[in-house]
Amino acid sequence: MEHGDAGRGGARPIVVRVPVEPVEAAVEADAVDAVARAGEVVVRGPLFGVAAQGPEDGARWRVVIAVINPCPQLARDSLNSKLWFRAKDEAKDRAERRELLAAVARLESERVDDLEAGGTRYRVVRAEEYAGSGPDGIELPRPTDPEPLVPDWTRGARGPDIDDALLLDPDEPVPPTRALEQLALRGLRYSGARYPEDVLADSRRALDSHPDVLLLPPTFTVVEQTGARNWEPVSGPHVSAHEARKSMDFTLTWAWPRMRGLIPVDADMNADARTRVADAVAAGAPEPELAEYAGAADALRAGRVNRLEFQGTAYQIARTRRLLRWGPDGPEGPRPSDSNSQEPTRIHLALDEDGRVVPEEHPEEDPEDLPGD
Repeated sequence: MEHGDAGRGGARPIVVRVPVEPVEAAVEADAVDAVARAGEVVVRGPLFGVAAQGPEDGARWRVVIAVINPCPQLARDSLNSKLWFRAKDEAKDRAERRELLAAVARLESERVDDLEAGGTRYRVVRAEEYAGSGPDGIELPRPTDPEPLVPDWTRGARGPDIDDALLLDPDEPVPPTRALEQLALRGLRYSGARYPEDVLADSRRALDSHPDVLLLPPTFTVVEQTGARNWEPVSGPHVSAHEARKSMDFTLTWAWPRMRGLIPVDADMNADARTRVADAVAAGAPEPELAEYAGAADALRAGRVNRLEFQGTAYQIARTRRLLRWGPDGPEGPRPSDSNSQEPTRIHLALDEDGRVVPEEHPEEDPEDLPGD
């Protein structure tokens, strides 16, 4: 990636507000320190979600599908489901339901990135995922990043969702460090021989078509490094560093022991490395391999642990960020060169005009095709 010339003459002014609250001032100081520790930008690639705009929103858009999907089609499929359930459970009348189901039908057969349904405009949006990097590697969570007062390690407990109720407002005043980051990243584009020409061309074009930059809230991802290799992601993005630690705890105690034959795959769902080690100790037959997994997971619970060594591999919680480009008509959508992992398809059963599920009709079996007595 390199910093080119941002859109010529089309960028919006950035309104800066001075932090006055002590907490916000601390966040600003933290951001300044982060630039000194990890001031380089490492770009991972695009992520996709869905934003919506109603008549009352003006220039603002609301994120309705989190911007965390690795390909545009996954975001379209999520929108497909959202509109189907809205038609089933929320439509006020048959006319609104027909309009919603018409949008669903398009999403089942087309790679549509902009559509209107039920008085709301929907758009598949594109963000660039990146992280800060420095002499010590990828940036870790900052001291002022949100953390629960009392960490909940319960396996089924859920925290807030990524991008929950997130409002995208290009005119919102921002604190000084965010304004500087937005200005610095306006000209960010792909460069180098490893990118295909169509990817480079789309990246250059985006500087003019969408010259502004909005920064989405940070996410947190578990990454791993063995020897001198580059850091590679182990998990998807999480809303907080604690949620990323929980995912690593689950991987160490539940998923990997099953994947590696240390716990049978058909074992009780509540069985994990901790319960198996405790049972083995009680029976006087210790399980040293599982104890190693349980011990590593226990180390994660010793505090705000962001680095862990396990079986020759380093794991850490990376603070990942997302950049969304903005133009005269709002947030940037997928680019022609963005790849799709799958084709549009039907996801749900049909609904009638009253929101009832229409059972699928199966052709009657020919008696001649049935197995003999």
